[in-house]
Amino acid sequence: MQPTQLKIFLVIFFLIISQLTHAEPIAEFESKLSRYQGDIVYIDFWASWCGPCIKSFPWMNEMQSRYEHKGLKIISINLDSDFSLARKFLSSNPATFDVIYDPEGVLAKKYHLKGMPSSFILDRKSNVISAHVGFTEQKSEQYHKEIIALLTK
Repeated sequence: MQPTQLKIFLVIFFLIISQLTHAEPIAEFESKLSRYQGDIVYIDFWASWCGPCIKSFPWMNEMQSRYEHKGLKIISINLDSDFSLARKFLSSNPATFDVIYDPEGVLAKKYHLKGMPSSFILDRKSNVISAHVGFTEQKSEQYHKEIIALLTK
């Protein structure tokens, strides 16, 4: 292969790889959403450096355990650029729900995040019913009420 051909090959190769890394979290997310069609979905964006995220994980685990049989599914999306940071966070704060790794923030851009953590509650038709920024005990009570209202509809 001549140098010019090699350069063209490498440019095309890296463009393809770049597209695959962007497509991977989107494809995984869309796959989960399609599997959860008909369920209430709580989507949570988090990162290892986010203090309130530490508090949200036990709450999400409890919600998943308590309401999964009624149709609640939780999908969390990690935005750390270094996967080892996410893995370290999860070793201290285990998740009993789905975790998607999005180091490029592709899904975060799609959802126009305004802060961390950010969450979205989807109804059984996958419509975004509410969006939230932050996590406190008071906010978690509001999120809980919204989820219960949707589960009992």
